[in-house]
Amino acid sequence: MGSDLFDTAPLDFTCPRCSLPVSARFYGPCDDCRETMRATLGTVAREVEAEAYEPKMNVVPNAVATKD
Repeated sequence: MGSDLFDTAPLDFTCPRCSLPVSARFYGPCDDCRETMRATLGTVAREVEAEAYEPKMNVVPNAVATKD
């Protein structure tokens, strides 16, 4: 049962971007199209700073435990 879940045989399909025949493990753009997209659409990773979470004033932590 376990080996049937992950079939690693290559699939034969048409590249959805350039319409050329492709043989690959997963459906998607061919290697040439992926390289082109990485070169034209990709950006350099950057660190994004997010604000610290502050709960709303009407939210009381552990409200059930403090209930009388």
